Amino acid sequence: MLFFISANKGLAQTANQAQLAREQAPSPFPPTTPPSAVEGGHVVAAPGDADLGEQQILKRVEEYQPFTISLGAPFYWTSNVALTRSGEQSDFVVAPAAAAFYEPRITPTLFGLIDVREQLFYYDKFDSFDFGSFDVEAGFRYLVPQWHNLLLRVEYDYNRLTKKDSFEAFFQNHGFIVNAEIPFRLGRAQQLSLGADVNISAAAEESGQPPSPNVNAISARRNDYEVYAGYSVVLARSFFVNAVGRIVVRQYWEGDRTDVNEILALTANYRVNKFLTVSAVSTLAANRSNHSIFDYNVANLGGAVAASLKF
Repeated sequence: MLFFISANKGLAQTANQAQLAREQAPSPFPPTTPPSAVEGGHVVAAPGDADLGEQQILKRVEEYQPFTISLGAPFYWTSNVALTRSGEQSDFVVAPAAAAFYEPRITPTLFGLIDVREQLFYYDKFDSFDFGSFDVEAGFRYLVPQWHNLLLRVEYDYNRLTKKDSFEAFFQNHGFIVNAEIPFRLGRAQQLSLGADVNISAAAEESGQPPSPNVNAISARRNDYEVYAGYSVVLARSFFVNAVGRIVVRQYWEGDRTDVNEILALTANYRVNKFLTVSAVSTLAANRSNHSIFDYNVANLGGAVAASLKF
């Protein structure tokens, strides 16, 4: 058994590195307004809403558009390609993404969610790290206006990590996500959001590993427990800044491994028009594990271009 785990260690680290790289990378899409957030007959703007502070009548909600098609392309320098404790190597990454979202309004405060997303990560010098990430999500979002517009989410997420220029998977995960978030308006142009979520892996499959029930042999499989705080300020009608701080406890199924991951994301966004947004993006992350070999720090700095169409 020890020989088997050792023989697959390199592959498992690749799957884990890819998971962490995509989760700590700058987002391909800027934040948007929650569709159901209404307060006093006006849409409540969330972090990323370039119209924060503008009075928006309830008619906007009555003309709710459930479909969104989004394209995005972050490009950034990363300080630690392999997410290692020592011997860090930097590189330049381009990570184009495409997504389709369907969020039907079931009741005035209950929304469904179905989305399909694909993102590809291309490294300049270390192209052996190239990979793709494909997601399908389905769930519900429920707004509780009487509780300070508390937003509750329950979702199923299928994630498939794929090899370079291929849809062949080297890791697959079925997860269930429960999230709660509450916004606080700070005047007309600022908002603070506090939230927590749990992401439980219900099943996983990794290339080269034995099938279930040997789940403990899948070393990239984990459960995540997270708290976060987000701040947004609109400095002009089309220019807004976001900051999000996250603390994530990652509990791995194998090896009695538990990591604590701290992530800070900063973005400055300019909305060119209702379809196109350009951004300066950055993320800083520090990982500390009960097995110090998995400790690392990483910085990602760059920009992003995103286009979105609602109908």
